[in-house]
Amino acid sequence: MPVEKAVCLSGSGLTKVFAYSGQKTVAVDHVDFSFYEGEVVSIVGESGSGKTTLAKMLLGLTSVSEGDIFFQGQKRDIRSQKKKKEYWKNIQAIFQDPFSSYNIFRKIDAVLLDCINLRGGRKLSEAKKIELMKEACSFVNLKFEELTNKYPFELSGGQMQRLMIARIFLLRPKILLADEPTSMIDACSRATILDELMHLRNEIGMTIIFITHDIGLAYYVSDTVYIMEHGKFVESGSADEVILHPTAAYTKRLITDVPKIHEEWDLSTV
Repeated sequence: MPVEKAVCLSGSGLTKVFAYSGQKTVAVDHVDFSFYEGEVVSIVGESGSGKTTLAKMLLGLTSVSEGDIFFQGQKRDIRSQKKKKEYWKNIQAIFQDPFSSYNIFRKIDAVLLDCINLRGGRKLSEAKKIELMKEACSFVNLKFEELTNKYPFELSGGQMQRLMIARIFLLRPKILLADEPTSMIDACSRATILDELMHLRNEIGMTIIFITHDIGLAYYVSDTVYIMEHGKFVESGSADEVILHPTAAYTKRLITDVPKIHEEWDLSTV
């Protein structure tokens, strides 16, 4: 009998409303979800669908207007900086733009050391810290000796994204939010990044939540897919159910809009 996986992150009636000059915009509209331990989830939608706002709410970077977020079965409490830092030990992110993901004035050594310190390794010997940094870099096919004493802007986009994964290797969070992690790098590096993320998921058993507009990527990597339109989930289920047997009109349009090299492109919906 298969072991039932535990829910690691869930939301009930989660809503975000932005107000400006008397105008209100509902970015996320009463969504419910449950993400399980070790699961790969994709939240798919066009620009403006609310998926990145939802990701920021899950990370605690944007306040919740209405509804609740539950982490490991308990209502999330990040009201103090201490509680927020403790929460961030368990949930981390890789963002779309590797060039704006780093403090350009901090060297790579400091970036990696921050991760070791956050995980309680502040009192480790210098030799042990270097060993951990070498191991993390090696995991993503980078050589620490070639990175030490350098600044992030001295690396290529692909190298910077791989360094972000090295950070995750050191932090070992329970949940990783990956917001379009491959959209700004070349096709060759893209496959490498996805392979390394899947390897990391298998290595430490973390849950990965992809935020993406790429429905092909969602089908390729996901156990579960949520389709988001105008701040609401219009369809969800296993990748096969949602992509191969869609029921929502919006999902069908997303699939139809994927260009196919053996068919004439239909631009009438653009």
